[in-house]
Amino acid sequence: MAASKLTKREYETLAAFRFSLRQFLRFSEEAAKSEGTTPQQYLALLAIKGYPGREWATVGELAERLQVQHHSAVGLVDRLAGEGMVSREPLRMTGGRCSSASRREGRSCWASLRLSIASNSGALGRSCAGSSGC
Repeated sequence: MAASKLTKREYETLAAFRFSLRQFLRFSEEAAKSEGTTPQQYLALLAIKGYPGREWATVGELAERLQVQHHSAVGLVDRLAGEGMVSREPLRMTGGRCSSASRREGRSCWASLRLSIASNSGALGRSCAGSSGC
């Protein structure tokens, strides 16, 4: 399928969106580091806490949400569990493992990051609205 030609305005809109997105991601990365966690750990906590319909996710679901290989998600969950931020519990139905962000340390880290990042996420939305439709 041949790519359609973008107009100059469409390139500008796309570039503005990518710039705003990168600013937000960098801010989130710095906020995570300031709380003593890695950006990957923050994203894992967010994926677990924000999983639709429940506050836990299987390692496979976490890998999908983070777009990483299963073994990478296993290592990430192992590190989070080692720091007391998540717990690993067996799933009765499948025998698999799930991760829960309900540990005190994870909730504490999440609360601090949530406030900091939520205050900055509005800028991303405003930027998209201002660039005529991200």
